[in-house]
Amino acid sequence: MISYHRHNEEVKTEELIDKLLEGKNIALVSDAGTPVISDPGEEVVKKALEVGITVIPIPGACAFVTALVASGMEAKEFTFLGFLPLNKKNRKEKLEQIKKQEYTTILYEAPHKLIQTLNELETILENRKIVLARELTKIHEEYITGTVEEVKNKIQTPKGEYVIVIQKNEITEATRQQDQRNHLTLEEHYQYYEEQGFNKKEILKQIAKDRKVSKNEIYQKFLEK
Repeated sequence: MISYHRHNEEVKTEELIDKLLEGKNIALVSDAGTPVISDPGEEVVKKALEVGITVIPIPGACAFVTALVASGMEAKEFTFLGFLPLNKKNRKEKLEQIKKQEYTTILYEAPHKLIQTLNELETILENRKIVLARELTKIHEEYITGTVEEVKNKIQTPKGEYVIVIQKNEITEATRQQDQRNHLTLEEHYQYYEEQGFNKKEILKQIAKDRKVSKNEIYQKFLEK
C-alpha cells in the first residue's frame, strides 16, 4: 500500500506512473467516498491517460449521488460544487452562484465548518429548502430537511462528513423576463412597451414598476435625456 494524498500527490503520481509502465496493476482506493470526487486521484488518472495506460472505474458509494437520490430534490439537472473555497472573494462568488442557480446544488462540508457555511447559506437562500445528509451508507446515516434555519436548529454538535443538497432557485418566467427588461437602456425599455401598444403614460408607469422606482423618477430621467 502507498499513501497518496493532496500533500504528496505530485511526487507520488510520478512514482505510480513508473510502476504502471513497468507492467504493474494499481488500484486507487479511498477510505471514504470516491477517488477524484473532492478527493485525490485526478492527477494520477490524467497522467495515466496521457501515457496510454487504461483507467478502469469501479462504481461504488458516492456521497453526493447518494444524498441527491434520497433528498427528494429535482435530479434531472444539478450542480455539484464540492467544498466551498476558503478564499473570501472566491467563496462569495460561489455563494452568489448558488443564490441564482436554477438547478439543484450540492456541496460537501466538514463538521467544524458546517455552522459557518449554514449561516452564510441562510443569508442568501431565505426560505429555500435544503437537505443535510450525514455519514451516508454508514451506521449513523441521517437526513435533515427544512429551511436552513430549521435544519440549523436541529443540529447540536456537528459530527461526521456532511452533504448539503440545496433546492433550485424557482425563478418564474415572468421574473426572468423582468430581469431581462431591467438590463435594457431607458430608450430600449420605452421602445419595448411602445411596440406592445402602450401609451406614454402607461409606458412610464410600467418602466417604474419594473425598476422598482417612482414614476416621477423615470419621467425626470427622460426629461434629462
